[in-house]
Amino acid sequence: MPNSFGKLFQITTWGESHGPAIGVVVDGCPPRLPLSAEDIQGELDRRRPGQSDIVTPRKEADRVEILSGVFEGRTTGTPISMLVRNADQRPGAYDEMRDKFRPSHADFTYQTKFGVRDHRGGGRSSARETVGRVAAGAIAKKILALGRATGAAPGGLEIRAFLTEVHDLAVPAGALSAFPTLAEVEATAVRCPHLATAEKMIERIKAVRSAGDSVGGVIECRVRGVPAGLGEPVFDRLEADLAKAMLSLPATKGFELGSGFAGARMRGSEHNDVFESRDGRVRTATNRSGGTQGGISNGEEIVFRVAFKPTATILQRQPTVDVGGAATELIGRGRHDPCVVPRAVPIVEAMAALVLLDHWLRHAAQNQTFAF
Repeated sequence: MPNSFGKLFQITTWGESHGPAIGVVVDGCPPRLPLSAEDIQGELDRRRPGQSDIVTPRKEADRVEILSGVFEGRTTGTPISMLVRNADQRPGAYDEMRDKFRPSHADFTYQTKFGVRDHRGGGRSSARETVGRVAAGAIAKKILALGRATGAAPGGLEIRAFLTEVHDLAVPAGALSAFPTLAEVEATAVRCPHLATAEKMIERIKAVRSAGDSVGGVIECRVRGVPAGLGEPVFDRLEADLAKAMLSLPATKGFELGSGFAGARMRGSEHNDVFESRDGRVRTATNRSGGTQGGISNGEEIVFRVAFKPTATILQRQPTVDVGGAATELIGRGRHDPCVVPRAVPIVEAMAALVLLDHWLRHAAQNQTFAF
């Protein structure tokens, strides 16, 4: 179904931006996993609105409630239902959007497809929907971090996303450590681990917000501790599912893995990752493949980047049409991020965790159930 994601570790999100609540149902979580609301809340706190002066001022505590699937502090193997109530609703700010299509929003396409739409903040098309993804991703991240469950190196899988670009500002090539720490990422509101660039990014976001405008940016994500063998060789290639996961996020416009588009400008002799024996196992001397080959993880770090467009709602008058097709004008109202990218960091991590855990479960089911 279109509101569900994953095969063996499957999530179904529900709810609208200005409805009473939003949430997710997680099916396929292994039993006996220690789990509490606190395990979920930390990730939701990273995603929630109102956390700094460069994001939307909407005030939501985003306190998660676990309604099912956990008994006496452990998962039961049955569906886990989680709910987050919408507290700071102001649907009146969107009255004008009932009849007018906001430029670059999903208003027109939703109306065309369904013949009806929730105009309050975009309803289901709002990035508020990602609350459920982050809650489910927190569970996946906890399982992956255990290590022993995945066959990964001691310490388990570790996922780290961070900003590398905002508008035309980019972290200088080679300026970042190979795998930034969480503290480095969270040191600034913009979640860029290069402090000098982060300061410029923050000023740029504030400047465009003052002008009633918006900007986009790029998030890089790295995953280490991934065992070789995850992914399928044809349609469900690991990078294909990662791409689908990332491009299913609101405001995304591009995905690249490893060398990405730059690889198209290289020769094979420059691009090939040469194999070598290191630390007692097969490794690659470089990682232009981004951690996958033939759709399957090769044991190196998974490295990918996601491009986000500028926030569609801007506080400037723009031409548009109404539901009858008549020309009109519209000024964006409501509370919106002048740049969605800083709050998208934990969402990217969540989606990466969901893909990786689902593929580990599929790998285990196919390769570890029977001994021939």
